[in-house]
Amino acid sequence: MNVGVVGVGHLGRHHARLLAAMPGVQLVGVADLVLERAQAAVAGTSATALVDYRALIGRVDAVTIAVPTVEHLPVARPFLEQGIAVLVEKPMAASVADAETMMAMARASGATLAVGHTERFNPAIAAVLPSLKTPRFIEVHRLSGFPERSLDIDVIFDVMIHDLDIILAVDRTEVVAVEAVGVPVLTPKIDICNARIKFASGCVANITASRISRDKVRKIRFFQPDMYVSVDYGAQELESWRLRPRPGERPAIEGGAVEVAKDEPLKRELEDFVAAVRDRRAPGVTGEDGLRALVLATKVAAAVEAG
Repeated sequence: MNVGVVGVGHLGRHHARLLAAMPGVQLVGVADLVLERAQAAVAGTSATALVDYRALIGRVDAVTIAVPTVEHLPVARPFLEQGIAVLVEKPMAASVADAETMMAMARASGATLAVGHTERFNPAIAAVLPSLKTPRFIEVHRLSGFPERSLDIDVIFDVMIHDLDIILAVDRTEVVAVEAVGVPVLTPKIDICNARIKFASGCVANITASRISRDKVRKIRFFQPDMYVSVDYGAQELESWRLRPRPGERPAIEGGAVEVAKDEPLKRELEDFVAAVRDRRAPGVTGEDGLRALVLATKVAAAVEAG
């Protein structure tokens, strides 16, 4: 399969690295407005370094896009219109309207459209998702130091959206209430935010995201009537505890650490995308999934503004 990468900054260079090494995949070209970055990304490969991403059209079966969010729709448009498969980094687009336009183009041409929510491919998350049937409470802490990369979006769309996608994958019922507070600290945009989200099922999710913390924490906890689960995203560690009834005695709590086969989430995501295109199936995170996460992130941002 011939693939290309558009945008090889902080994240896109890893797209190029992983795709270049993937069996059955030929990295044809890498495009970036800074030619030197594109050249560095293709060093040691047979791929071509480009400035104009449109030069990939007609040469690739699929493309991954890791450019600033506001450019997602303009860059994806010519590929989707030609029926070329696209994986676009999160957040899916700069607005819900842009995301809906991308989905409409994909439907019209039959192109595969995937969205880069890498935490869905975290081995610890993938191991526990099938067990989460009736969560009642979800608690998330995603804290990190101020990033060196450029920031064109606030912390809600930058990092919290990872967790919004996860909770939406766990609870598919309607979101009935969103409360949020957020503060700009080091940028004009929101740098720390706490959101409380209630679903029609009764499940409540409490999410804190910060990019100004001294400590790096990426943890999510799920509570349901028969089970408690804790996941450390970064360490790819999983703990699971269950209540076991004992007739005539107090119930026993059993569980502990669950063995997880660690792997690079981005590699797993790209492998899934390539397989989805090759097998003509839906990717692990579809355009519909990306849109749902973007809609919820937009509601969180609106709640902050209203507060």
